[in-house]
Amino acid sequence: MLSSDFGSVAVTETVSKSTRRRATVAAERTRAIKLDKSDRVIRGVSYFAITIFTAMCLLPFILIVSASFSSESEIMKSGFGLLPKGFTFTAYEYIFRAPRQIIGSYVVTVVMTVAGTAIGLFIIAMTGFALYRQDFRLRNYIAFFIYFTTLFSAGLAPTFLWIGRDLGLRGNYLAVFLPLLMTPWLIILMKNFMRTIPYEIIESGKIDGAGDFRIFVQLALPMMKPALATVGLFLALGYWNEWYLSSLYLGSTVEFKPLQYYLYNVINTANALRNSVAGSNVSITDLPSNTLKMASAVVATLPILFVYPFVQKYFVSGITVGAVKG
Repeated sequence: MLSSDFGSVAVTETVSKSTRRRATVAAERTRAIKLDKSDRVIRGVSYFAITIFTAMCLLPFILIVSASFSSESEIMKSGFGLLPKGFTFTAYEYIFRAPRQIIGSYVVTVVMTVAGTAIGLFIIAMTGFALYRQDFRLRNYIAFFIYFTTLFSAGLAPTFLWIGRDLGLRGNYLAVFLPLLMTPWLIILMKNFMRTIPYEIIESGKIDGAGDFRIFVQLALPMMKPALATVGLFLALGYWNEWYLSSLYLGSTVEFKPLQYYLYNVINTANALRNSVAGSNVSITDLPSNTLKMASAVVATLPILFVYPFVQKYFVSGITVGAVKG
């Protein structure tokens, strides 16, 4: 009797344990299903919000492209629209009426952008690496002078006299190339990113007998990809969108002007032509003005848009690191 009682008790406990396990598993599955439903709802809301935000960002660019293929008279009559009104290539024909000039401007801008970005990245990276080194005693003083230039500057007149008269660079592409090569803010950004790199890596390189330049190239530089992509994008945009320095130092002394300055002159010429025929019998609605501005924006913006997707994944992390750390 005792053995049978103990056996029935053991069986009952086993059944109760298995029942509890099944109940626990069922509860976990139910909880997982609920979490999956909530995750789906959150993801759906997130995707919807991102879609709306993307559409809001794309809408202005679509309006610009549409207006660039519209006729000036239709734009003045009914305004902009998502679809071209009076489809025409007049604005683009006006921009490309001198193919040699526009191709030369593209070549000048591309060469300056590529060379300036590559050289500027190397110099800024080396500067940030030097200011990061704990064994460099003057790093705080030099960092202070770099930061000081972001608060105070000499102004336009001394800078113009220094570059144009003292350095003799007026009418030379170097007058545009050199000032954009490196900026204090980009140096500070690179220096702040270097703080995320463990200093023990630098010390391990020194222990192995590597020189400073080898440590920088083989150890530090491969770990700086997010910062290099971010700083490189800023440098490239600075060179690609530059027109003000070109108007100061290049003027009419060079044959091929940077792209933005060339388009700036094209728009000014078109506006001057409209003003000159305003009182004549020629209809100014046939002369491109608004459509020319939109076409210039497309010509200047479209090439650089193809570069951003390749550095976007590094851009967010790089700019976040530079913004958080002081």
